[in-house]
Order: sequence, then C-alpha cells, then structure tokens
Amino acid sequence: MTSTHTIVLLPGDGIGPEVVRETRLVLEELGPAFGLDFRFETHLLGGRAIDETGQSLPDETLAACKRADAILLGAVGGPKWSDPAAKERPEQGLLTLRKELNLYANLRPVKIFPQLRDASSLKPEVLDGVDLLVVRELTGGLYFGPRQEGDERAYDTLLYTADEVARVVRVAARAARQRRGKLTSVDKANVLASSRLWRKTATRVMAEEFPDVTFEHQLVDAMAMHLIRRPADFDVVVSGNLFGDILTDEAAMLAGSMGMLPSASLGDGKQGLYEPIHGSAPDIAGQGVANPLATILSAAMMLRHSFGHDAAAAAIETAVEQALAAGYRTPDLAAITPPDETVEVVGTEAMGAVVREQLRLLTPH
Repeated sequence: MTSTHTIVLLPGDGIGPEVVRETRLVLEELGPAFGLDFRFETHLLGGRAIDETGQSLPDETLAACKRADAILLGAVGGPKWSDPAAKERPEQGLLTLRKELNLYANLRPVKIFPQLRDASSLKPEVLDGVDLLVVRELTGGLYFGPRQEGDERAYDTLLYTADEVARVVRVAARAARQRRGKLTSVDKANVLASSRLWRKTATRVMAEEFPDVTFEHQLVDAMAMHLIRRPADFDVVVSGNLFGDILTDEAAMLAGSMGMLPSASLGDGKQGLYEPIHGSAPDIAGQGVANPLATILSAAMMLRHSFGHDAAAAAIETAVEQALAAGYRTPDLAAITPPDETVEVVGTEAMGAVVREQLRLLTPH
C-alpha cells in the first residue's frame, strides 16, 4: 500500500534552493522502495519573498504550510535584506511561520559521524560517544516578549509562562525516554526570575510525569563549558529560546561543520518544519559547492517524526554515513579534514548523487 504525504518546499535564499533541490531528489529516490508517494509544493519565504511580494511570509505560503503534512526549509536571509531599519526582514517570516503553526519545540540532534571524528577542533577522545539531542523552546522567551527600540533606550523582555515551559519539557522528556533516559534542563536561575519559573516548572513536570527519567539542572554558563569539556555525558538537553539558540550553534561545532546538522520544529501534532541549522551562506550561493547533507538529514527527521517511517529515515541516515565512509566530502568538510586523510572533494549535486546511489544499494527494488 502506498502512503501519500504532502510536503511544502521553502527553498528560501542563498544556498537554500540548491540544498532543497538535492533533498527532493533523495526523497524521490527513496519513495518507491518504501511505498511512499510525496506530493511537493514550492513556495516563497524570506528575502526572495520580500523581493517578489513585499512580504517575508506571503499569505499563500502560510496557507500552503497549514495544509501540508510537513515543511522542508532551505535557509533565509542575506546581506541584501540585512538593514535593521527595514520594515520586512527575512527572519520575520520564519519566526511568524513557527508561531502560526504553533511549532514550539526545536529538536537538534548532534551526532559525531565516525568519518568526521578527526575533523572537529576538539581532541578526538573528547568526542567519543557524543550523541546528544538539544530541545530548544521556540515560540516564547526573549525573541517574542514585549520590546521597545530607541536611540537612547531599548529593551527586550524574557517572558515565559509555566504552560510554555511544561510543554517543551514534556517533549524533551519523552525523547529522553526513547534514548538513554537522561534529561538536562538549562537555565540561569541564579539571576533571572524567568529562569526560576523555568526550573520550578521543569522540576514539577519531571517529578510528576517522568520519574523514570534521570533529571538534572545546569546553569547556562556552566553548560557552555561542559559542552566543550565533556559533551558525551549529555543525552537530551532542554532550554529556553535564547539559550538554546546559542548552545545549539556551539554544539554544532562538535560535529566539525554546521553543514552536517539537521533540525525539526514540532508542536502537538505530527506536522513539523524541517531545516538545516546552517544559514543561507550568500558568499557561496550559486557556486554548486554547498553541503546538502544537513538538509538531507532533516528530511530523515521528517520521515521519522511527521510520517512515522523509521525504516526510511534510517535508510537516509545510513546512506549519508556510507557516502562519508566512501571518502566523499563537500568543500566545507574537506577544509577541516586532516591533511593525511585522502578524500574526494565534490559539489552539491555530486554529493546528492552519491547519497542517492548509496540509497539504491540499501533499499529493495
């Protein structure tokens, strides 16, 4: 029996269209082997949307996303639209989309591929056993609280309710149950009132609903240190919007390149927004050298979380790992490869083709 899923593609800006195109081809290659029929729609978001419609999130795009089973995003933004005084900025569209779809939990897995173990700036032995998941609250906190801009005085308000904290902690705790059973909550409770509410609420939820999950608190400054010193000690990490934004970029460097890390933004239902954590990289856009692997791995997260196809997701993840094992590297990965290691440097399309070839070897025909 064939299972049909509607996916809205939001290529966005910079390298976004290039990495989304390769990911679509991977999904099309994968589909028949697992009885999956993907229906794709492509819509505008970000800077290109501003240029063509005057809106970073056009009404048509929002309506299509609300109808879709899942959304795959490339990247948004770039110098062309970076004027802080501009009425519309690309990032506004993405923030609004997450809010409109009530996607309040951002999942960012950080797993060290054995083939890239020596590519990180950290000592290889520090990376042994690193396999963590950061769950970031996505629709509250400092980025959405009351604010005021001015030449002499400005403020942003870090505002959370107990319900907002509780729901994202539940997402993280459920994930921990399916992994190694340990959850770390990150806050700044020694200084911030909002963090004291966060800590109090997280403690209550874990005690009442997840007594089987090992639970601890970490202050955000200490956590920033621990991520570099002993990253393998952590399983699932949950934090607020601002702290999560910073910590996930730090954690990305454990893997050597942001071009390797996917993400999923989820709410209460099955629908999700999936995207690589890297930016639009306008300096290399159109050159065919962008790394598509983070976007391809984001599609694997889509298959697992929105569609419930674990075997298909695992096939993509294995295909990516085997492409790396075969020695293929995009320029960002080649640049951090030890000089004594022989690799073949390939561009965006060639890397996508290698992953598809590995899929053909893995999947039944």
